[in-house]
This record gives sequence, structure tokens and C-alpha cells, in this order.
Amino acid sequence: MHKPIVEIQNVTKRIGSKTIIDNLSFDVPRGEVFGFLGPNGAGKTTTIRMMVGLMAITGGDIRIGGYSIRTHFEQAIRHVGAIVENPEMYKFLSGYHNLVHYARMIPGISPDRIQEVITLVGLENRIHDKVKTYSLGMRQRLGIAQALLHKPSVLILDEPTNGLDPAGIRELRDHLRRLTREDGISVIVSSHLLAEMELMCDRVAIIQNGKLVDVRQIGDYVQAEERQRVAFDLEPLDQARRMLEEANVEAASDGRELVVNFDKPQIADWNKRFVEAGIRVYGIRSTAKSLEEQFLEMTGSDQIA
Repeated sequence: MHKPIVEIQNVTKRIGSKTIIDNLSFDVPRGEVFGFLGPNGAGKTTTIRMMVGLMAITGGDIRIGGYSIRTHFEQAIRHVGAIVENPEMYKFLSGYHNLVHYARMIPGISPDRIQEVITLVGLENRIHDKVKTYSLGMRQRLGIAQALLHKPSVLILDEPTNGLDPAGIRELRDHLRRLTREDGISVIVSSHLLAEMELMCDRVAIIQNGKLVDVRQIGDYVQAEERQRVAFDLEPLDQARRMLEEANVEAASDGRELVVNFDKPQIADWNKRFVEAGIRVYGIRSTAKSLEEQFLEMTGSDQIA
């Protein structure tokens, strides 16, 4: 079992008397896209800023590639590529010259490596055009290329989909997946677009008020258990509900359907019971809760950010 690339260990951040991050702990495995979700002001950006050394940690520790951010900052940060604010670019230079300029600040980056990251983010056709002609999605990819130059083990992106159109988001998602699959890089993404996270991430951590609510694999969200949420479209609704109540089965209703948690055999059994009782069953469908519904349930919040 590989050691996680990022270990967040009992991290606390206080500013004055206010606790922004409260004893936060989770690990980021290697070679995964790891999502970081939370309502507005939950502390996502604060955590990311501590990870990259832009903000001091009050208590606890963050280890990257086995090195502590607090005691071995240089060794730890060597593993990290990050875009925390919008990537800064010289708009009047070409994408290529932006990368060359940036590479001069880091020892040992060869022209071959520059070419490699250009291919990695799929900018070969436009790399010699001026950045001012780039779409937002292309600038985002150039920013990622810049962050990857020194071969980091982990790429940290704070709200990378901000301002991107759906095509740009899909493009970014495909590139991030490719990076984890082909280069074994771990990617940490914070985002308020829950549907996007569902498609983009292998695992998500949810925080609220600086505390960890949950860490789960996306597959667990999409189908948390063997039992399924099933909606029965039937008539008369009241009679069906009474039958379920008599059998001590909890059911929710929106006035058109009855929603219950059943495993597979129960679905078939109850369908038969309804039909035998003279209830007309028009349809049965699975309604697995989306990440969004579960998120709102967990955080009791509709402020997603």
C-alpha cells in the first residue's frame, strides 16, 4: 500500500479568537483526482493556502511526499504544483515564451520537458500564439502546464472551473483524468460545481465550518449501499402508503410517487403486493441520491461554494 501523497494531520487555523479550520485530518492517495467541497466560508481555500505555504498553520501538520510543510518546507513544496489564484501570464508573450520564462526560475528544466507539458495539456497547436488570443480554458491549461514543469507529485487547483464554459470544463476534466492515469499525479480540486465533481473526482472530502464532514469515494455516493432508493409511480397513492405503513416501511412522497429504500427482492415483492391489492403500478425507477442531495443533507446548507 503506497503512503498517501498528502497527509493532513489535525490541522487547526485560528485568526485572533476565530477558529477557521478545526482539527482537520484526511489523506490524499496517489494517482487520484481528489475533490474538496464545502459551503461558502467552510475553509477550503484556507486549507489549500496552508498546503502551499501561503498561510501559517496554527496547530497540527501537513505532510506532502512524506515531508512536513512546517519543518521541511522546501522538500515538501518540491512535490507540489499549484494554481491558487488565476494563473499569472504575460499576455503579450506566446504561451511557449511564458513557459520558457517560468522555467528559468526553476533549475534543471530542459526544452524537452517544456515540450512534454505542452503535449500533456494539449496545447501543441496554439502554443506559439500570444496568450492574449487564448480562451479562458486555454489559459487554464497553460497554467496547469506551468504548474507541472517541475514534475510535481500533486497538483492543487483552487476553483479551476471558475468562468469556464461547459466545453472548457469537460476539456479540463479530461486532462486531469489523463494526468492521474498516465502520469500517476494526484490532483486536488476545490470546486462549488457539485455535478462536475461527481464526474471529475475519484474521492471527495466535504468540510463545513472548518470541520471534516465526510470523505468518500464517488462510487459510494452514487450507490452508497445494496439498498436502492426506489420511486413507485402508482395509483391510488394513499392506499399504497397505508400498506407500507402497516408493514413498518418508511416512505416519502411528492404527491405523485412513493419513494422507499428497498433491496432488489423487495422491489419485486412489493410490486406483486401492490398489483394483487388492485393498485395500478405505472412505473418503478431507481432514484439514487446525487452527490448534491447528499451534500445538502450532510451540511444542511444550500450555500455551495
